[in-house]
Amino acid sequence: MGNPTFQNILIMIIADPDHLKIILSFSYRGYIVELDRREENGQEIYSVWVSYSLGSAVAVPYALTSKEAIRKAKRWIDHRLDQ
Repeated sequence: MGNPTFQNILIMIIADPDHLKIILSFSYRGYIVELDRREENGQEIYSVWVSYSLGSAVAVPYALTSKEAIRKAKRWIDHRLDQ
């Protein structure tokens, strides 16, 4: 079958977009923290988006549990504020 081309990959992404499924949202040190849950290959995985005055960012792209994702997100925020 060979390697997929960029155009084929783009078509697959557009055909099957990954919409956020926010399951929890809370405020932490002035940031809005949003926990996303999705399933990949039968495994639930979590990511965390944070919003603040300058925009938003993915603080945690991947975690196996919600507890781990939240802990990493708080650490990400603490690191930025404590610099």
